[in-house]
Amino acid sequence: MTTLTIHTIESAPEASKPLLEQSLKTNGMLPNLHGTLASSPNLFEAYQTLHNLFASSSFTAEELTVVWQGINVEHGCTYCVPAHTAIAHSMKVDAALIEALRDEKPMPTPKLQALLDMTLTLVRNRGHVTDAELESFYAAGYGERQVLDIILGISQKVISNYTNHVANTPVDAPFQPFAWTKKAK
Repeated sequence: MTTLTIHTIESAPEASKPLLEQSLKTNGMLPNLHGTLASSPNLFEAYQTLHNLFASSSFTAEELTVVWQGINVEHGCTYCVPAHTAIAHSMKVDAALIEALRDEKPMPTPKLQALLDMTLTLVRNRGHVTDAELESFYAAGYGERQVLDIILGISQKVISNYTNHVANTPVDAPFQPFAWTKKAK
């Protein structure tokens, strides 16, 4: 089983130390993902930057959760699904929506379903979408900016999901109550 180093502030490369210090300040802990990303200061900075940009995109807390968890579940990330479950709860996202995403159930509204559908289409088809898929997304109330903001979210989640797959990142204690595994279809 592959594992990568999970750095502390003391063991991290010098360029990652300020990022880890900020993470500790922001989160009140050092998430194992951040400790793992610290081995590559550039990747860690890219992840943090993309996270901040996506979190301040055109999406509401519910919509951010749909995109993040839709990708996490699709990628089968057993670290990010629990972490984003905790994050969604802290963002006051409805528990029913959180569970629907974790269980790959339909979304509670047609608009959120359209967002999840477009996110999964972009992930599964590596960015290729049909005119009909775009029109359906736009008809649900979204626009070009939201298509591009989904791509921003995908770029963030590829970094974390793929890192966690390679590293077998252990789920942090605060996220363990939300442990998750992908259900067989």
